[in-house]
Amino acid sequence: MAEAAARTRRTRGGGGAARRAERTSVSFETAKYIERNIPNYEVLSDSALDMIEANAEQILEEIGVNFVNNPAALERWRKAGATIEGERVRIPKGLARELCKTAPASFTQHARNPERNVVIGGNTLVCAPVYGPPFVRDAEGGRRYATMDDFQKFVKLGYMSKWLHHSGGTVCEPTDVAVNKRHLDMLLAHMTLSDKPFMGSVTEPSRAQDSVEMCEILFGKEFVQENTVMTSLININSPMTFDDIMMGALEVYATNNQACIISPFIVGGAMAPVSVAGTLTQVMAEVLAGIAYSQLIKPGAPVIMGAFVTSIDMNSGAPTFGTPEASHILYGAGQLARRLGLPFRSGGGLCGSKLPDAQSAYETAHTHNAALLGGVNFMLHACGWLEGGLVSSFEKFVVDADQLGILHHLARGVAVDENAQAMGAIREVGPGGHYLGCEHTQANFKDAFWRTDVFDYKPFETWHDEGARDTQALASAKVAQMLNNYQQPALDPAILEALNAYVADKKASMSDAFV
Repeated sequence: MAEAAARTRRTRGGGGAARRAERTSVSFETAKYIERNIPNYEVLSDSALDMIEANAEQILEEIGVNFVNNPAALERWRKAGATIEGERVRIPKGLARELCKTAPASFTQHARNPERNVVIGGNTLVCAPVYGPPFVRDAEGGRRYATMDDFQKFVKLGYMSKWLHHSGGTVCEPTDVAVNKRHLDMLLAHMTLSDKPFMGSVTEPSRAQDSVEMCEILFGKEFVQENTVMTSLININSPMTFDDIMMGALEVYATNNQACIISPFIVGGAMAPVSVAGTLTQVMAEVLAGIAYSQLIKPGAPVIMGAFVTSIDMNSGAPTFGTPEASHILYGAGQLARRLGLPFRSGGGLCGSKLPDAQSAYETAHTHNAALLGGVNFMLHACGWLEGGLVSSFEKFVVDADQLGILHHLARGVAVDENAQAMGAIREVGPGGHYLGCEHTQANFKDAFWRTDVFDYKPFETWHDEGARDTQALASAKVAQMLNNYQQPALDPAILEALNAYVADKKASMSDAFV
């Protein structure tokens, strides 16, 4: 019977050679951003949300927030109706919320390849890679300072990753390039080595302006002013402090119609209260002030409400990830973002582990699933994050990116159409049979089940004979395969020449600075 079923599969499947060619061919397919067909998980009642919102507005009115070294921001707030005392801004109840109403509920970020455009907001989830680590790790070289070569490899891996929708920003910090010049090389890598959407520089307002100008070369000046082509990360210095560097970058991007993730960076117990409700209250106060300020710059400027919150180990003081408290905060912040009618950023492949091991997998899975269920629209750090964000790991990058495929399939929900009901298959097989060779299986087997591109499901004997490779070894081989198969996406030679000239001229105009 099994032999007959095998013959049926071979006949209907089109031949083993064709299937082998399909499996081994180089593919640059990128899945469309996730669109949820499942409900969001809501952990807080309406009365609890009302309380948090009321407390947040009370904080803004009574305690206020600091806008540091930014007289222009203070003057904008003064004209809007806030009370200014030194660098403290106290915002009357209702003002920040009213200002936030002009921010769009969703927006499209355009890629240089229109097929890679992403919609951020509503029921969507866009996944972007790790952001910011100064170190990298791989199985061969161990832990070391990141270089520009490492950065370019991560951009290539991101381009080759099917389930990753976005090229990200500072996927690692290339320490072999001067601080005041590395943003130029990083942007050039995103623009030339990938055709997915990317993020701009926020480490200094002039670097944000460079990002805009390079985008004007890539997309055209008019297109940039009328469309969003960058989504960039603006962190709030929790508790309740807005520094001139981040706000200066925000001012550049908002003025030029480019999107900003306005996000508190909170380690609970150190930069916010230890309670979930207290932390959510501070998050709400901070994002209300930050998003309102973006709308003071330009009403209608696209923004994403962010919430990067983790807890702290009270014994060591180290941040912890994948904890239940962090998930509760993510779920609650998602509810608050939806009540504001704004896109929401949180989640990621977060972990505190030093290696891509079981700890990193558990903690990452907890946060990935919370991001999907909690209504996250933009998930930064979706793959590659290691050691509390100090390290970008090549092996973890490809493992995490592979596992993002599970989120795609979970988000689809459960089909109940005629094909999914499979009544014909049940009739065909009947009692005591098997479904391997039936018509329904043959028609659906390619897409019926999600399949990993990294993990090993082979029998023990085969796995043992092939070297008994663990997950890190499998991932290391996958990294090598993807980089070997990488093919650079085409770009208009005139645009490439103009980008290279812009970078060269900018670098020549200033001396190297490493601080």
